Amino acid sequence: MPKKVRIHQAIEQLAMLVDVFERRRDTLAAEAGVTVEQWRVLEEIGARRFMPSMFARRRESSAAAVSRILRQLLEADLVSVAISQNDGRNREYRLTAAGERVLADLKRSREAAIESVWMTQEAAEIESFTEFARKLVRAIEDYSRGENRAIANSAGEQSHGPDLVRKNLESTRGDGEARAARAHLYRPPSDS
Repeated sequence: MPKKVRIHQAIEQLAMLVDVFERRRDTLAAEAGVTVEQWRVLEEIGARRFMPSMFARRRESSAAAVSRILRQLLEADLVSVAISQNDGRNREYRLTAAGERVLADLKRSREAAIESVWMTQEAAEIESFTEFARKLVRAIEDYSRGENRAIANSAGEQSHGPDLVRKNLESTRGDGEARAARAHLYRPPSDS
C-alpha cells in the first residue's frame, strides 16, 4: 500500500479518535448535568487558578461567554463568588459542596474510562502512541507557524491558513454535523 494512502488512513483514524473523545466528553458532562465548558471552568475553579480573563484568553473565547458560563454555574449553585481579600478589584470563585460533588463525579467517570480502556492496552503501545503523538503535534505546530508553508505551496498544495481553519473548527465544536464536516477536512480528496 502506498505511503500516501496509509497517511490518509491514519489521518482519518485520528479524526475519528478526536470525534470519539469529544462525544465521550460530552456524554460525561451531560451525565453530571453540566456542559463541557462548564466542566472546564469547574476544574479551573477547583484547582484555585481561575481567572475569567485568562480562561477566556486561553480558550480563545470572549469574556461575555465566560461570564455566561459563570452565571449558569452560580445559578446552579455549583460555584460561589466573593470579593478577593487580596485585591478588592478581583473576585474569587469557589466550588460549592454541590460543585465539588459534580467535579468528583466527573473525575470518577473519567478514571473509570481510563481503567476500562487505557489500562487494558499494552504499555509499549501506549508509549509508542505517546511518542508519535508528541512528534505529530510538533510537526503540525511547526507547519502551522509557516515553517513548511513554502514547501507545501511549491508542491502544489493549497494553504488554507491554519488560523482560519482552527477558528472554523473551534466554532463548530459540539455539533454532530460540524464534527462530520471537521472529519471531512482530514480525509483525502476524492479522485473524481
